Amino acid sequence: MAFPHDILINWTPQETRVAIVENGAVQELHVERALERGLVGNIYAGKVSRVLPGMQSAFIDIGLERAAFLHVADLHAEDGGSNRRHSEAPVPIEKRVHEGQTLMVQVIKDPIGTKGARLSTQVSIAGRLLVFLPQDEHIGISQKIGSPELREQLRQRMLTLLGEADNREGRTRSGGFILRTNAEDASDEELAADIAYLRKTWATIREQALKAAPGSLLYQDLNLAQRVLRDLVTDQTQSIRIDSLVQFQSMRAFGQEFTPSAVGKLQHYKGERPIFDLYNIDQEIEKALARRVDLKSGGYLIVDQTEALTTFDVNTGGYVGARNFDDTIFKTNLEAAQAIARQLRLRNLGGIIILDFIDMLREDHREQVLAELRKQLGRDRTKMTVSSFSPLGLVEMTRKRTRESLAHMLCQPCPTCEGRGQVKTARTVCYDILREILREARQFNPKEFRVVASAAVVEMMLDEESDHLAGLIEFIGKPVSLQAEPSFSPEHYDIVLI
Repeated sequence: MAFPHDILINWTPQETRVAIVENGAVQELHVERALERGLVGNIYAGKVSRVLPGMQSAFIDIGLERAAFLHVADLHAEDGGSNRRHSEAPVPIEKRVHEGQTLMVQVIKDPIGTKGARLSTQVSIAGRLLVFLPQDEHIGISQKIGSPELREQLRQRMLTLLGEADNREGRTRSGGFILRTNAEDASDEELAADIAYLRKTWATIREQALKAAPGSLLYQDLNLAQRVLRDLVTDQTQSIRIDSLVQFQSMRAFGQEFTPSAVGKLQHYKGERPIFDLYNIDQEIEKALARRVDLKSGGYLIVDQTEALTTFDVNTGGYVGARNFDDTIFKTNLEAAQAIARQLRLRNLGGIIILDFIDMLREDHREQVLAELRKQLGRDRTKMTVSSFSPLGLVEMTRKRTRESLAHMLCQPCPTCEGRGQVKTARTVCYDILREILREARQFNPKEFRVVASAAVVEMMLDEESDHLAGLIEFIGKPVSLQAEPSFSPEHYDIVLI
């Protein structure tokens, strides 16, 4: 992030919320809920409680309600398999682990229903740019990173950095690394900082393992407050304010050990007003969940987020401020470019994004709007690609998915419309019911048909559609009674044969 900013952290036992504020306006929101963190990535001192040769698996006690599950395929090669040729049969689990043995294990799948957590003894620790593999030696590069040439350049840079670190620390090489996709544009300083952080973390885990009792948690993936210090703080961060004294002290202790450059910016917020009220952040969250975004000029954006892509539609609304219509459109599009860049970060939208600016006749206007869009997108740390205007006047872009969007985290599809954004009219449902009664009357011979539906549908049946209902009753020769059910959604109905 290349612009001065402040970070505000609102902490409660159930939820941590982080806002990044630039020039008094919130630009990014991060939310983490305690009950939704899961166990994946956690490292435990596990105790083998039972070996199952028939399943080539073992049950491991890691201090949870249910024993966790370790399959032979998830055992690191060091136990009886490191020098094995590919042609040789795998060493069976009963020759590699035994009951009562203590193993360092990592959760790779959360417990679900009656199933315990799935474990591996192949430990990996994720950092901001790298994944550390303490039991391996190789350097891996994400296949999503550019060309083979670029991947080889990154590999050579990593080897150089690791050699320098080993020389400083007076040791031979230990541990391997995988470069994550967001390491593609990282500087040597950023990579070196991640190497140092991950090695220090591993040293702490090993130290804990020597004295911990079986079933103890040795390492938990960083919580959101800690990830702020590791991932979000830059030279441009002016302050980090948190409204919990306990969490402030916890962050300071973590920062002093792992991210000392960030500690001086950390402050405990003691104000009487809730910290998010300082910049109306709760109202901004509500706006970030809305479909319509109003622009200061009177124009507005319509944001539609689907599984396949997200679209932004720009409209002039009531804006008539410029001298002529061309200038009105140009000014609205310029303001929209700024708003779109902010909304992408605020809502954390990823994948394919289509921008439908208002059509501009002048080429210089199109170029200026595109230049403004690219300038505003430059504030974003997330990797993006942006095309020029297409023949249809659309701008296509992609933004890397780094985490769930704000809407997916805070909302769920409407149970009434199931995410369609619309429901059938009462009249449409009435006609569905009339057709269904006719279909049923041809197959069955009840004394009466009873329709149970929402109040709006029943009311329309008794009023505007009463003639059609009477005609159907006469045609089938059976009575039809109506019953309003307040709990039914507009489209829900039942036809009961009596």
